[in-house]
Amino acid sequence: MKYLIVGLGNPGLDYYNTRHNIGYRVLDFLVGKSGISFTDKRYGFRAEIKHKGKTIILVKPTTFMNLSGKAVNYYLQKEKISIEKALIVVDDIALPFGTIRIKTKGGSGGHNGLQNIQDIIGNSNYNRLRFGIGSEFNLGHQTDYVLGEWSNEEKKNLEPRLNAACEAILQFSFIGIERTMNFYNNK
Repeated sequence: MKYLIVGLGNPGLDYYNTRHNIGYRVLDFLVGKSGISFTDKRYGFRAEIKHKGKTIILVKPTTFMNLSGKAVNYYLQKEKISIEKALIVVDDIALPFGTIRIKTKGGSGGHNGLQNIQDIIGNSNYNRLRFGIGSEFNLGHQTDYVLGEWSNEEKKNLEPRLNAACEAILQFSFIGIERTMNFYNNK
């Protein structure tokens, strides 16, 4: 059985340490723990890991955040994975830093990457792991905050939260979305 995990972000070193790229960072952390690496493929960087008999395809889209739906749709089709077996890892300003929330559907919440996925696949019924980046910005400075780098305090506390997100991804592939939601959303 195969699963697709897509970490949203923007390619390039200019974006790597930004809050908006937490999807990339989570997948990089998981791949680093697995001792493998990503390869540059069509519409994204791709890696594959095995976990308890499951194959997990990890993708970091190179289409840039606002066109993420193109990569998600391509890999769903190419890998013949149903949308129920996909999980999108995304930043969320509505959640405090490091908070993890898993949902099976919902609107885009103003997130352009999620909106593009919804537009391309034709609905909002897809699983997502929302990683809280906080909302410590002044009115009118949301873009600067989201595209800004982590504070020193956030950097110190990021690794345990990345680890928790990786554990949630592995649990999703093993015990399913509902049980994973029950466990991680109640922490």
